[in-house]
Amino acid sequence: MSKFADQVVFITGAGRGQGRSHAVRFAEEGAAIIATDLCGPVDAADYPMSSRDDLDETVRAVEAVGGRIIAQQADVRSQEQLDAAVAAGVDAFGRIDIVLANAGIFTGAETTWDMTEEQWTTTLDIDLGGVWRTCKATIPTLIAGGNGGSILMTSSSNGFRAEAGHPAYNAAKLGMVALMRALAGELGPHNIRVNTVHPTTVKTGMMWNDNMIGAFMPGESTKTIDPDVWWKGLEMMNILPVGAIEPGDVSALLMFLASNEGRYITGTEVPVDAGYIIRN
Repeated sequence: MSKFADQVVFITGAGRGQGRSHAVRFAEEGAAIIATDLCGPVDAADYPMSSRDDLDETVRAVEAVGGRIIAQQADVRSQEQLDAAVAAGVDAFGRIDIVLANAGIFTGAETTWDMTEEQWTTTLDIDLGGVWRTCKATIPTLIAGGNGGSILMTSSSNGFRAEAGHPAYNAAKLGMVALMRALAGELGPHNIRVNTVHPTTVKTGMMWNDNMIGAFMPGESTKTIDPDVWWKGLEMMNILPVGAIEPGDVSALLMFLASNEGRYITGTEVPVDAGYIIRN
């Protein structure tokens, strides 16, 4: 399979979850991968972040399907680190065609006014500022390549339907839509398409952790509840009779939007939400 043969994909947050899935799926279709991840803690988040071992596992998974990959530890809060990752990737593969701005964190508080300054600023800096820095780092290379391209930003169903209890996350994911629209207009003349994708709950570490489970099911944790029971229990959020979706479900949408089949789609918010956004 070679839908993306000779193309190069830049992915943030590639250490695990959706980012790892995207790296493997695009590699299976012939793309070379430039993968980045923080590989360390974020004090404002109350669940474990990915590690360098996780990013190394992404490298092994990509190589296992015959893919080429260069993986760099980089914090999306640092323009210098992102620029260095781009430079290393371009040095290795010569170009960038597709950018997947996937890195993000989730924070919550009982009310908006209970949220700490650190939670607010860190969430906005990673979930929205990190997407802007990723674009700032990669767009000059996309333009210089002269081949067009695709930028896909991972927003959330909360970018449509805000929920009480996580205002910074909501603000970042909705703000991403405004950023996407601005970039779509600016980059259209270069045949570079820009879109946001809006998943419902996805089976990743962001949702599979003691704090998140305890918030929904007091007294339960990753040690006391069967994962299948937890994921299926989230079915109450969606219109379709499914709970949390797989990372690969999001990867499939990104691959369509980044491919020639999605060549006329830009400036658009694309849900993969099992109907969650319009559920009463």
